[in-house]
Amino acid sequence: MSYKFLEHATDAIIEVTAPNLNEAFTQAGLAVVDTTLDIKSVKEEEERYVSVAGSTLDYLLFDWLEAVIYQLITEGFAICRFSVKITKETSYTLEATVYGEQIDLKKHHFKVEIKAPTFHEMEIKQNGEIYMKFLLDL
Repeated sequence: MSYKFLEHATDAIIEVTAPNLNEAFTQAGLAVVDTTLDIKSVKEEEERYVSVAGSTLDYLLFDWLEAVIYQLITEGFAICRFSVKITKETSYTLEATVYGEQIDLKKHHFKVEIKAPTFHEMEIKQNGEIYMKFLLDL
């Protein structure tokens, strides 16, 4: 289970591999945080609840990435850990507890602001393990 950044001239393309959906979405969230700031400098001082839903896994991933970016950029909440649970009935639901602290630009070494996730180049494959690829507009 991991994520890695692929080469791109202006945006961030991220690949995730994980044994299951919960871990894949956790890794995707960590990759978003790592794109924005130094995740190793964040302490677990408070927790927040985040919930998103999507009719397909693509829509769920898009909404999840958007929710993580909202916590970071709009709410100013630096995240260091996620606890994610995905369920599926008629659509997918993701419920997560995110752990972290208020952003301190000097302490957390702010890197870049993410404008938005995109559907461009998004892939999700379930073949024994989960493979995801997504692009973040910087």
